[in-house]
Amino acid sequence: MSNDVYVAGVGMIPFAKPGASDPYHVMGARAIRAALEDAGLGYDKIQQVYAGYVFGDSCCGQRAVYDVGMSGVPVINVNNNCSTGSTALWLARQAVASGATDCALAVGFEQMKPGALGNVYEDRPSPFDRFDDQCAQLVEADGIPLALRYFGGAGLAHMQQYGTKLTTFAKIRAKASRHAANNPLALFKTVLTEDDVMQSPTIWPGVMTRLMACPPTCGGAAAIVCSAAFAKKHGLDQRVRIRAQAMTTDTGSTFAGPHSDMRQLVGFDMTRAAASLVYEEAGIGPDELKVVELHDCFAQNELLTYEALGLCAEGNAEQFVEDGDNTYGGKYVTNPSGGLLSKGHPLGATGLAQCTELVNQLRGTAEKRQVEGARIALQHNLGLGGACVVTLYERV
Repeated sequence: MSNDVYVAGVGMIPFAKPGASDPYHVMGARAIRAALEDAGLGYDKIQQVYAGYVFGDSCCGQRAVYDVGMSGVPVINVNNNCSTGSTALWLARQAVASGATDCALAVGFEQMKPGALGNVYEDRPSPFDRFDDQCAQLVEADGIPLALRYFGGAGLAHMQQYGTKLTTFAKIRAKASRHAANNPLALFKTVLTEDDVMQSPTIWPGVMTRLMACPPTCGGAAAIVCSAAFAKKHGLDQRVRIRAQAMTTDTGSTFAGPHSDMRQLVGFDMTRAAASLVYEEAGIGPDELKVVELHDCFAQNELLTYEALGLCAEGNAEQFVEDGDNTYGGKYVTNPSGGLLSKGHPLGATGLAQCTELVNQLRGTAEKRQVEGARIALQHNLGLGGACVVTLYERV
């Protein structure tokens, strides 16, 4: 038996560069208060809390939550790499859908350091050991930082198989900047051209420039989910329902040896499997979507994800971009928020920031970013290591 789950409130704070943000617990508390205010609900009505962050010591979730309220409810700390925020949402939604609770809060926050991502603990095996071994079999990228090596290699595989041009990734990055210019909460609001992206410093010759990669970011976001009965009892907003949701992790195809593909290593199959489960549960196909927030940690991954989500056929992503089917006036509006590339990517908060954007789109309150006629929206959040969460929202 599964209860309908509604998103009663969302909240997000402006994202900031490392060193320019509040401490993590302040950002988390601010996001929670914003979601509570949006819902018109007191913290005393929250029955469970799922707190997501990647970089921090144990019980950071409690540290953030206690600044808002100390009611003794369960607080569960969540870490699933870059999909942490949507994993917290997945757990909160599952708790309400199962009837285990009537109202749950998912909050994500991240206080990051400058520079490329890397391991924190060097005295034990890395969770990326197998990824590194597989990557070494598929691509030569000595001296390239971990995430850039993976996603750049995946983009290179697409270029080699389908003839995709580097300028296509630059077009995606420029599109992200145009969308972010209308988002007051985005970190980077400067509009970039394709030439700006191409002329930015080269990270990997012929494969990636600096502006094709999302920056380290600090921030917080939150969402409150509840049952229909709870919403009715407390007079909460029931306009947006989570119609379907799926989480997947890696399968054998991720580490399939030299005959595999870098795209599998960065979660293409995880994404495709999660999307298929969501479309099947909802009983719809991607053609019914209007707006999508997807995990564009690199412009390369946005292009790959078009195909994995079924927004276009495999091998057709470059034409999809050329036709403008990824922006306003096209078939779908992808990342109206500006995405990770321009809005920013505070790992624990990212999934809940995506949720916030899509809930506002479906409510019709996205202002200059509003996608006309949006009634069904799709969210995709990916974390290497790995986990992928795909969520389908609908306006009721």
